[in-house]
Amino acid sequence: MSYLITGGAGYIGSHVVRALRQAGETVVVLDDLTTGVRARVPEDVPLVVGSTLDRALLDATLAEHSITDVVHLAAKKQVGESVEMPLHYYRENVHGLQTLLEAMAAGGVPRFVFSSSAAVYGMPDVDLVTEDTPCVPINPYGETKLVGEWMARAAGKAHGISTACLRYFNVAGAATPELADTGVFNIVPMVFERLTQGAAPRIFGDDYDTPDGTCIRDYIHVADLADAHVAAARSLAEPGPVRDLTLNIGRGEGVSVREMVDLIAEITGHQGVVPEVTPRRAGDPARVVAAADRITKELGWQARHDVRDMITSAWAGWQHHRPEARQG
Repeated sequence: MSYLITGGAGYIGSHVVRALRQAGETVVVLDDLTTGVRARVPEDVPLVVGSTLDRALLDATLAEHSITDVVHLAAKKQVGESVEMPLHYYRENVHGLQTLLEAMAAGGVPRFVFSSSAAVYGMPDVDLVTEDTPCVPINPYGETKLVGEWMARAAGKAHGISTACLRYFNVAGAATPELADTGVFNIVPMVFERLTQGAAPRIFGDDYDTPDGTCIRDYIHVADLADAHVAAARSLAEPGPVRDLTLNIGRGEGVSVREMVDLIAEITGHQGVVPEVTPRRAGDPARVVAAADRITKELGWQARHDVRDMITSAWAGWQHHRPEARQG
């Protein structure tokens, strides 16, 4: 099999590339490098620089590399930015996916793994979010992911493409320091940045209906997430009828924001730091934790790394990319 990984120079994409190569698969990366990093792509992996909006480039890439499977991670992913630039997000995430699926249908590519998100659920008022929990996204980013799922399933049914839509929860950690997340959009790097600057980490609201008043989330190690992609891709390749999978990727365990901040402070050697509590952010649900049993039943996959592993590996990556953090 030959895999095309869109967004393969990104944080999650580069981990998927690594996992597939370790599984013995042939990999090609397509990335426009707006947020992806060329150095994350191994030298012996073909890198096609371009967008999923470029149909001619997609046609040529699928044909030239005899692509049999596509793992689609390329997307705009910042919730706040999606509110400010909804049309840009719909163009990149929805029209880009449409163009990719059209190219796959025309080229006879039979298998497709889609990077979705727990953002499709919105603000679910349940203890555990199952794949059957109603999807009511509350921002354009989540909307584009839900529309993407609809489109992938419909195209799969119409064109004989097996699909797997993987709904990620909160991704953290790094398989190696070089592949660490260099953005500052999620809780772990946000706390790292504050600590590196000598500032108190922020907690957005401590008056939620949770045991310690802060939001509870389900965190998943990026290496486990990448392994889930391999498991999903292998499942789609099994003999039989066209398949349609929709699966949560999480640990099924909730960790509060305050617990995360305290553990980050301990691991980074900043014990005793008192977090700064600021007002709630609009749209933050009190609790979002995955029910993770379906993916275990369907694929035999389950997470291997705990939150301490995620923070420790992410801190090594943060120090690798920011030498000033090693001086603290």
